[in-house]
Amino acid sequence: MNQDKSAALFARSKNVIPGGVNSPVRAFGAVGGTPVFIARASGPHIVDVDGNSYIDYVGSWGPMILGHAHPQVTEAVQKAASEGLSFGAPTKREAELAELMIAAVPSVQKVRFVNSGTEATMSAIRLARGFTGREKVVKFAGCYHGHSDLLLSQAGSGVITFGLPDTPGVPKEAVRATLTAPYNDLTALEHLFDESGSEIAAVIIEPVAGNMGVVPPEPGYLQGVRELTRRHGALLIFDEVMTGFRVHYGGAQSLYDIEPDLSCFGKIIGGGMPVGAYAGQAEIMAHVAPEGPVYQAGTLSGNPVAMAAGIATLRLLQQPGVYEQLETTSARLAEGLQQAAQENDIPVQLNRVGSMSTLFFTDQPVRDFASSERSDGQRYALFFHEMLKRGIYLAPSRFEALFTSLAHSGQDIETTIAAARQAMAAIAR
Repeated sequence: MNQDKSAALFARSKNVIPGGVNSPVRAFGAVGGTPVFIARASGPHIVDVDGNSYIDYVGSWGPMILGHAHPQVTEAVQKAASEGLSFGAPTKREAELAELMIAAVPSVQKVRFVNSGTEATMSAIRLARGFTGREKVVKFAGCYHGHSDLLLSQAGSGVITFGLPDTPGVPKEAVRATLTAPYNDLTALEHLFDESGSEIAAVIIEPVAGNMGVVPPEPGYLQGVRELTRRHGALLIFDEVMTGFRVHYGGAQSLYDIEPDLSCFGKIIGGGMPVGAYAGQAEIMAHVAPEGPVYQAGTLSGNPVAMAAGIATLRLLQQPGVYEQLETTSARLAEGLQQAAQENDIPVQLNRVGSMSTLFFTDQPVRDFASSERSDGQRYALFFHEMLKRGIYLAPSRFEALFTSLAHSGQDIETTIAAARQAMAAIAR
């Protein structure tokens, strides 16, 4: 597989962009080798600048649930772009997308759009502090909520991929009020509330962790977190940037029947365009300026092109059978990957919730950050490159999710499973 043009572009980019990339995990630092530079994409396939085609399971890290360049989404984007890229003024599309989200997610009564998941979580925390008059925030080890200062403590995803300190460049005061608990451990959270309950403004959690690899909540865990926050007067914030409209049309909160006080969204609600949102009960959202005193603003928030892409995407996801199709496709892929490993006596754990999954190279269940870290990163790197050689594009980190889309056909899945059998045989030697 020739990758000369990608290599040349990487060298060129490193002269002008830190590490040659605009988001760290793209650099292939965790798996080695040279990142492939993408030229175009359609459906489940991406094509690099050297002309190599891959079946894509990154999907822009989750947004491309319909596949790449879906005709109805691109048509909506083109129409919106032809009418103007940005106005810095309200548009009908903002209300329309907000109404679609409110209709889909039972806990949401009002929505504020921003430009990224990081902005959404940062703003939700500020709102929670303003609403409760408290300062402390609880997060969970291995959960990633964007790169704002206060949420980088024991963050997942790129931070652990590169073995970085928790908060380089962040003043200690910025995370002084951030408390961290292990995921899926209700007793540890109870201890934090016993010690600091009257000072805790909010608990922020990925209802399905996706940034230490996919780690589902254990039975009763989210219900326990909800009960604890209510008992102590703290807000519960679900970070559904990844899971929102991915694991269920109404998000993970609908899947597990939990209503948080605030929710954060991104990825799918922009249909591949940059977007974020925080949303929740009207009483709480009424504290956001200009309606209330908690200030947050953004020049490009509610961008009309992003709103158009999001509206088109959510409307397509409303069609009957969509999530059943995703479940069938994802289950078959998970089964095939596990079988490929078993045939070659390679111990793996495959965690999956809907169309999100992670293949961990370990013989122990993965239920939290510590058990995720114990998975074999070297073997994952070998598997990644063997799959890449066979035209399968996986996440270049063992701490990320594999995403299936509605564009992945049965043949795509079987091709991927066949490649996995060959790749597992190669790394078993």
